[in-house]
Amino acid sequence: MGLLAPSILSADLSNLSQQIRLVEMSGADWIHCDIMDGHFVPNITFGPILVKAARKSTRLPLDVHLMIESPDKYLEDFAEAGANSITVHQEAVIHLNRTVNRIRELGIKAGVAINPSTPVDTLKDIAEYVDLILIMSVNPGFGGQSFIKNSLKKIQETVKLRRELNAKFLIEIDGGIGIENIKAVLDAGCDVFVIGSSIYGEKNVAAAAAELANIIKRTDQK
Repeated sequence: MGLLAPSILSADLSNLSQQIRLVEMSGADWIHCDIMDGHFVPNITFGPILVKAARKSTRLPLDVHLMIESPDKYLEDFAEAGANSITVHQEAVIHLNRTVNRIRELGIKAGVAINPSTPVDTLKDIAEYVDLILIMSVNPGFGGQSFIKNSLKKIQETVKLRRELNAKFLIEIDGGIGIENIKAVLDAGCDVFVIGSSIYGEKNVAAAAAELANIIKRTDQK
């Protein structure tokens, strides 16, 4: 079943609770929190304080994506803030198995992300231990970028890896997803859709979220 995970990176953070309610009532399944440090990626966003504020605003799972250096230092902070899942980048972690195990010890789901230039087969030794694999379909750092078409092939390769390992992890996509390409991404085998500007960049946020959620739902029913 496909899951819609609106990214609050593109939301009006001055009215966070209202922005989350708009997507919550329109079919969102998760709320995605993009954490950037200005080092691993060329942008700075927010930290545990805003995740804690989001936690107070919704009962939906908070999907926290750490695009930061040395994420191990902050796992407990984000867990305490209310994260339901924490995803770290394969490129930012030296001892990935240890990090994944630590996230799970905190009682939350563990994910691993890869950048557009990182091959899927670099995940073959960790994939069976994670709850989700996040495919970046733009170079991380900023919202509103164009979808990298090769990401469809990477989703298909991740589906194949999951089948070969008989694993249960979800496949998540992040970057450049909208009405024009969501069906192709669904057909490639994606499970979770992180969408920012195509929801929060629209005049009618609730309608945009509902339209995308309905596409996922209709496809699930076929």
